Amino acid sequence: MPTLQRLAPGDARGAAAWDAFVLACPAATFFHRAAWQGLLRDVFRHDTYFLYASEGDRITGVLPLAHVKSRLFGNALTGLSFTVYGGVAADDEASAALLEAEAQRLAQSLGVDHLELRNLQRRHPEWPVQDLYVTFRKAILPDEEANMLAIPRKQRAMVRKGIKNGLQSHIDADASRFFQLYADNVHRHGTPAMPRRYFEALLQAFGPDCEVMTVTGPEGQLLSSVMSFYFRDECLPYYAGDAEAARDLAANDFKYWELMRRACARGLKVFDYGRSKQGTGSYAFKKNWGFEPQPLHYEYCLYKRDAVPQNNPSNAKYKLMIEGWRRLPIGVANWLGPYIVRSLG
Repeated sequence: MPTLQRLAPGDARGAAAWDAFVLACPAATFFHRAAWQGLLRDVFRHDTYFLYASEGDRITGVLPLAHVKSRLFGNALTGLSFTVYGGVAADDEASAALLEAEAQRLAQSLGVDHLELRNLQRRHPEWPVQDLYVTFRKAILPDEEANMLAIPRKQRAMVRKGIKNGLQSHIDADASRFFQLYADNVHRHGTPAMPRRYFEALLQAFGPDCEVMTVTGPEGQLLSSVMSFYFRDECLPYYAGDAEAARDLAANDFKYWELMRRACARGLKVFDYGRSKQGTGSYAFKKNWGFEPQPLHYEYCLYKRDAVPQNNPSNAKYKLMIEGWRRLPIGVANWLGPYIVRSLG
């Protein structure tokens, strides 16, 4: 039978064994990687509980968890905060059950309002779910032109428009240009920005598996940028930002085509367009690329709540807050934002 253990923060040898398991386990994702523990502790100051099951020296399952406690957004134990995929990744059901039982015990001992597991597959039909989110994934074809022709006609025309406008893509060495565009973008949408040091920490923690690509106009003007993660044979654009001029020049369409084109050249097999809320502009944008939505199974074990929390911009109770945030000078918003966003998870 497997035994339960916890990955100690700063344990480099343990982290290497953890990541070796994650890389080999079909159920694992980029967000199961050990480096997330240091990021959540160092940047956001959250307690983490990276649990793993093992038999002898062999890891048989992992479950990364973070404890986020906020007066504004509640008290939760989540697998995993600030990521879109999570939950348990295990070789067998015994290991998975052991890890989930420990997560429930830990949640109750911490006195949280709820435990949230961001599963790709449904595991607990008796638990309530958050059905707001879907993900978009599609195979990358081995030929560049075949990928272009696989894009629906109207969207393909937008990509070609960006190419005709003389747009160019660049791989950046740091997150400075990305953050400038990202912070302006989220401010226009009325939501707080992650701190710039978080993005720099992502680049440092994940090395070549984290990359920033920025699109500029023919005169060098900044238009659009994306931070992507790479895991096994997958490319996952995760954080993005753009200038107001990007839409007229089709810079966002060009950006994602360039990312797909580069992924094809690297021999990658899957383009993961990531999570979107149903009924939003990003949801429609991804559908226009020919991607079909796949439901995400965010399962909740409720302890001090009667319903699944709705801590997202679609919640009507945040409407006035969003409108007020848009009116803040961007310098003030960038200073204040990290104090708020750290509690969202």
